[in-house]
Amino acid sequence: MTAPQKRSILARVSPTQWVALILIVLAIIFVFENRDKVSITVLMIDITSPLWLVLLVLFVVGWIAGVLTVRRRNRR
Repeated sequence: MTAPQKRSILARVSPTQWVALILIVLAIIFVFENRDKVSITVLMIDITSPLWLVLLVLFVVGWIAGVLTVRRRNRR
């Protein structure tokens, strides 16, 4: 009887984990490329923050709006 061969670490990583790792690396690159400060006026209040943070907040707001819209459609 032969001993079971050990798989390398790279072989043990699933395709889903590879995609997640690539997305994490791209997100980190995105943050470092968009560190410039931007000024936004909201209801006569000036807010200054990094561009990546503004984009992240807008993404989350849009995602929440989409989730709420889909839930209402499914209830009809």
